[in-house]
Amino acid sequence: MHAALPLRHFLLALAVVTVWGTNFVVIKVALGQLPPLLFASLRFSLALVPAMFFLPRPAVCWQNLALYGLLIGVGQFGLLYVAMNGHISPGIASLVIQIQVFFTIGLSMRISGERVRVFQWFALLLASAGIAIIVLHTDGTTTVFGLALILLAALSWAGGNMAAKHGAPANMLAYVVWSSAFAIPPLFALSLAIEGWDAAVAGVRHASLLTWAAVAWQSWANTLFGYAAWGWLLARHPAATITPMALLVPVFGMGASALLLGEALPAWKLAAAALVMAGLALNLLWPRLRAAVA
Repeated sequence: MHAALPLRHFLLALAVVTVWGTNFVVIKVALGQLPPLLFASLRFSLALVPAMFFLPRPAVCWQNLALYGLLIGVGQFGLLYVAMNGHISPGIASLVIQIQVFFTIGLSMRISGERVRVFQWFALLLASAGIAIIVLHTDGTTTVFGLALILLAALSWAGGNMAAKHGAPANMLAYVVWSSAFAIPPLFALSLAIEGWDAAVAGVRHASLLTWAAVAWQSWANTLFGYAAWGWLLARHPAATITPMALLVPVFGMGASALLLGEALPAWKLAAAALVMAGLALNLLWPRLRAAVA
């Protein structure tokens, strides 16, 4: 592995975080014509087929695949899409869902019995202060209900991270693709039960080419390209070199939402973003900084 990142590899990592960040704007576009749970069903359907015919099933048990598929498909993205369907702005959603980092740490500590270190408490305090600012400024574009859904989505994402850690798949892309098979049936069932058959038919019938492009972007660019490229980079460079790039995801998310959707960025929103990002950066970079100084 090489700690130094060649320009081509840096540009590839930048492309991945750009796709992941701007993806929240893409979600908003698709939600303009598709009910959220139906949208999630279609997203995972396209992620599964035809990729499953080119990627062998990962060597993990079916139960682990099912758990990951349910947590990520129904828990993370199902709740995320419902929240973004009029309950939270794309920019704030892209920021708050990064709290999954702290949920993952908490679950990991709970399972392993390790204690949270001092710098992690400070990081959590900073991020929590940012979330508190958002709660105090819910203004219609962001509601308490939407914020709660995003936090539940982040918790589901953290649970998915723990399932993947336990399953230890050799090929993360194949793991994501095959686990999608377990997300599709419950998402379709929930869509029919909550949104109704008529809404599903109307959504599919009236969806524009732009909407279908957004669904395809979710499935192929966000999932297949994103995981494949990120995994390829992690196989060639230390995680300490690659993972800090993920801090740019909410930067691109909020920037794209402001630029393309006209989402306002008042001072309180920027302050909240700064606090959450500071917490994420402290949690990610502090151990590496101490090691470098030592």
